[in-house]
Amino acid sequence: MRILEQLGKRILFFDGAMGTMLQQAGLRPGELPELWNLRHPDTVLDIHRGYLRAGCDILKTNTFGANRLKLESAGTTPAEVITAAVRLAKQAAAEYPGERYVAMDIGPTGKLLHPIGDLSFENAYAAFAEMAVAGEKAGADLILIETMSDTYEVKAAVLAAKENTHLPVFATMVFDQRGKLLTGGDIPAAVTLLEGLRVDALGINCGLGPIQVEELIDTLTACCSTPVVLNPNAGMPKSRNGETVYDVDARTFAAAMQRLVQKGAWVVGGCCGTTPAHIASTVAYCREQTPLPLPQHAFGTVSSYTHAVKLGGTPVLIGERINPTGKSRFKQALRNNELDYVLTEGLQQQKNGAHILDVNVGLPEIDEAAMMQLVVTQLQSVLDLPLQIDTSDPAVLAGALRLYNGKALINSVNGKEASMKAVFPLVRQYGGVVVALTLDENGIPPTAEGRLAVAEKILAAAASYGIPKKDLLFDPLTMAISADPGAAKITLHALALIKNKLHANTILGVSNVSFGLPQRENINAAFFSLALQNGLDAAILNPASVPMQTTYYASNALLGKDPQCAAYIARYAGRKAEALKKEETSFSLYDAITQGLKKQAALSATALVRSQDPLEIIHAQLVPALDHVGKAFEQGTLFLPQLLMSADAAKAAFDVMKTHMRGGAGISGKGKIVLATVYGDIHDIGKNIVKVLLENYGYDVVDLGKDVPVESIVETVVQQHVHLVGLSALMTTTVANMEATIHRLRAAAPACRIMVGGAVLTEEYAAMIGADFYGKDAMAAVRYAETLFS
Repeated sequence: MRILEQLGKRILFFDGAMGTMLQQAGLRPGELPELWNLRHPDTVLDIHRGYLRAGCDILKTNTFGANRLKLESAGTTPAEVITAAVRLAKQAAAEYPGERYVAMDIGPTGKLLHPIGDLSFENAYAAFAEMAVAGEKAGADLILIETMSDTYEVKAAVLAAKENTHLPVFATMVFDQRGKLLTGGDIPAAVTLLEGLRVDALGINCGLGPIQVEELIDTLTACCSTPVVLNPNAGMPKSRNGETVYDVDARTFAAAMQRLVQKGAWVVGGCCGTTPAHIASTVAYCREQTPLPLPQHAFGTVSSYTHAVKLGGTPVLIGERINPTGKSRFKQALRNNELDYVLTEGLQQQKNGAHILDVNVGLPEIDEAAMMQLVVTQLQSVLDLPLQIDTSDPAVLAGALRLYNGKALINSVNGKEASMKAVFPLVRQYGGVVVALTLDENGIPPTAEGRLAVAEKILAAAASYGIPKKDLLFDPLTMAISADPGAAKITLHALALIKNKLHANTILGVSNVSFGLPQRENINAAFFSLALQNGLDAAILNPASVPMQTTYYASNALLGKDPQCAAYIARYAGRKAEALKKEETSFSLYDAITQGLKKQAALSATALVRSQDPLEIIHAQLVPALDHVGKAFEQGTLFLPQLLMSADAAKAAFDVMKTHMRGGAGISGKGKIVLATVYGDIHDIGKNIVKVLLENYGYDVVDLGKDVPVESIVETVVQQHVHLVGLSALMTTTVANMEATIHRLRAAAPACRIMVGGAVLTEEYAAMIGADFYGKDAMAAVRYAETLFS
């Protein structure tokens, strides 16, 4: 824990790249860098020494890919590789004066996690736990989880490290120049998740150079109250004389790092392409800088995998419809495992303007824990709203929070000692903002002052668990005025007391107030308006209710929570009131595909083929739906998990229609495309995504897999007369093999076009190595194929 005592006292320095330094020492394209800990320990030791001479404080072990998935065919184990790597770093650190630290380096698995990939969350967790345990046992001082491009995978890694070791945990992620992760998450979403998991430091590494990181640092510090780590690349990669080089020299790099320190970074170093010279210059430029105080943001946030929702500013609407209480059709759907019905309810609430969705699946006759995990996972596959996990069972809550991709809203805790002992440890372990009901062992206090006192008790108890006030949403409890005419007045008074005396965030379930009365929406809307005037921050309600939505937008405009009345104008300008009424949801095949509803897509296709020609259906609904989804993905309004779920839905429809076509033909035939991850590279995330989309657009895809020898690619292209090849590389050390593959293809099949993609590539780099097209994402590859084969 010694490194934690140094954070904020002075700027700390990580070392630079390991992989590109090993390349210079003779690492062959495709060779696993981690194996050099065993085969060439002196070289690894010398690289560590070079960075220590440059002035770094923290050495990253040469263990980035030392997980069981990548080492399974290497004839060794993660423990053996990690033990050797930590020993080498500690040996080097001991040779230099001053306090030096060894960071156990953990990189991604190279796979997408279920449900959009084939690696389960728990299997990823197990692989990361094995690494973390071996690192601590070997003597590492901290764990650095880096180069993560998916919030779900980084969550698995952080939990594995925190639950199986006692080491401090730092986590850094890879964003593109728009501030987006591969799976669509933005910077506030990643920060919200990582702070909820209580990492000790977080930030950005790889993917970008320091100049590009400068464009993101303000967004990061605006939402982050945790020490910031920045380890950018030495600029962007280029190919020069067959070698990968980076375009930012040591002095330029260091000057940019100094500006990043002046904007709030506490720990700085380098990633791909950086050398001891880059680190030495950075130390010289930054060592006299004083770390800025950590910003202490008072707002609470919850998040999905794509974005965060702030609590305490503009009031937040929480959709209440995924709940069996009083809903016989919903109960039937849960009993019959009709997930599409549940997902449709979620999609409709998102369409109607909900910011968060409440999820309650509690029925006595079903396995609530299993159903909650299934519904949470499936909802996060088709929509990107944060979820409120609503259950009274701590075991159900624990299971859902573990698998939730983000920082959830939790419903709920109360002032009873047993409730707080059950819920608060889960909030601390998994992160979350928890709804705090103002009742305790004595029941619901009959006065506003009594409810304030319970809120104060909960606040104090939460603090003892390390849970800040911003992670609590106090509910002063809505009671039915049909039973007690003064109930609403007490609730509103308690709401104002909690807001004004505790300066805490508040929430109410609005519709309870009208229970037992006719025309309930009239009462609900009036009560909602009064609650907003008294400081309500979040409301659980039916987002399809026109009176509630009208009250919401009008009240925000009147209370100054809608600057320039922009949201009100956007919603109501030029629109007729009847256009805002709830419409019955009827999913066509087009709708089912765009929403990613696999079962509904198959059912719609089955109904359509009874009266329509399958090819007509494909051209009229299926292809337009895929085009719509593709454009939304390119525009950044729809994200990778949704893209892949839509592709699965399209495939389900294809499978139905295939049986109604002559011999099953007519779906493919647009062209044959070969895909491969180049020799030496065992990552196939990008390639697999491209494959799914190309197949759904009707192409015959020959997937050669990963780590494919040049000869196999060339032979397949020549023998099968293929006109388009897609090559993928995720590792800097394997781009040379991509270039060699392109040269061989040019000689053997000059008519074949070649598209390339991968995290280490840029459009300029792709052109330098002779590719015809650079696909920045999967849809770009599809667009190129459409143009080429048209």
